[in-house]
Amino acid sequence: MFAKTELGVSLFDDMTVFVRAAEAASFSGAAQRLGLAKSVVSRRIGSLEARLGTSLFHRTTRRLSLTETGQAYYERARRILADVIEAEEVARRLQSELRGRLKVAAPMTFGMLHLAPAVVDFLVAHPQLEVDVDLNDRRVDLVNEGHDLAIRIGKLADSSLIARRLAPCRHVVCASSAYLRARGEPRSPEELEDGRHDCLAYSNRPISDEWRFCIDGEWRSLRVRPTRLGVNNGDVLRDAAIAGIGLVVLPTFIVSEALRRGDLKAVLCDFELDDPAIHAVWPPNRELSAKVRAFVDFLSERFGGTPYWDAALPEPDRV
Repeated sequence: MFAKTELGVSLFDDMTVFVRAAEAASFSGAAQRLGLAKSVVSRRIGSLEARLGTSLFHRTTRRLSLTETGQAYYERARRILADVIEAEEVARRLQSELRGRLKVAAPMTFGMLHLAPAVVDFLVAHPQLEVDVDLNDRRVDLVNEGHDLAIRIGKLADSSLIARRLAPCRHVVCASSAYLRARGEPRSPEELEDGRHDCLAYSNRPISDEWRFCIDGEWRSLRVRPTRLGVNNGDVLRDAAIAGIGLVVLPTFIVSEALRRGDLKAVLCDFELDDPAIHAVWPPNRELSAKVRAFVDFLSERFGGTPYWDAALPEPDRV
């Protein structure tokens, strides 16, 4: 029942026996409450008194009462034990609150590639929790649509939402080896403006044919020549680039595997791209529940620092 240490019975256990004996005003009452033999209770009280070098009880044949030292020790020991019990109850309560439904919105590709496996692991760790994931590239209205939180990628619009940065979202310009053999590898971003290259456009951008680079220390937005394909999904753009249709700018969380396998090659790596970040956002008028806090902490630990999709890239293709 009681924990042991290298020095014998733990001080915490001795304190527990002492407090119960003081409350019951008898060793036999304490023994009954704790499920111990009376001789065990007497021995542990004696051990505690020996450790403290003082008597804690006045013992007579008819009653048991605290000494002055015993009363002072009882008050403090009782508070310590109450704090320990409260700490355990808080931990259990926080764990028990990870139940019910958590509604999360996320962009389609990031959700499928990275959020979904994270959600599965989170559910395994918290079997009483349900998670409803809405994968959609549109920007959902968290309050009106009843979402607890959303994953947002890109620069956050001014709003009242509370945001926590989860990970960087590095971008890279890439193309297939077949495309680069046929059209040549661009050496500077300006080459994308003169019409010699076809560029795949992500139609969810406000200006789909505008790519932004840092050139000679200054940020410049360049108009590129779009290919025949424009689409609002990064998976389709990646697959089109692998097929040799054109150059593409995509987050590394989409193309890291293709880069690692050699299906795509990164180009213009010496020129910094306008890289946004990945955030978790939630409404400020809702108390951050234990389940939301736990999920955000889980995602921050899983994706934070150098995300695993960047750590897996070959060194020359790191951005």
